[in-house]
Amino acid sequence: MSASMVRATVRAVSKRKILPTRAALTLTPAAVNKIRVLLQDKPEYIGLKVGVRTRGCNGLTYTLDYTKEKDKSDEEVLQDGVRVFIEKKAQLTLLGTEMDFVESKLSSEFVFNNPNIKGTCGCGESFNI
Repeated sequence: MSASMVRATVRAVSKRKILPTRAALTLTPAAVNKIRVLLQDKPEYIGLKVGVRTRGCNGLTYTLDYTKEKDKSDEEVLQDGVRVFIEKKAQLTLLGTEMDFVESKLSSEFVFNNPNIKGTCGCGESFNI
């Protein structure tokens, strides 16, 4: 994992209604606070970029990276003063998703609570839609 990558986990959420929102992705207060902390010492970056790539035993996985600029096809989520950009390839897989930040004694990571996921792998890093 490169120094500019951030770790994330995926969770399928069942029996949850997709609520219409203005943004494809909503952030919990914990996620907003963590993004703010990650970016405070990196003035050259304007936010985090969420992408998706083929990986793992179940097909797809989310990627998180720092970004210096908004690409033309990126969708921007601005919430409580932090900016998250969604790559075009990941936009449909994120509709109705909540991005959270969870800390435990053994790990700390971003978690995507996604109602669109049909299945995940045992480790929670890959999913299919």
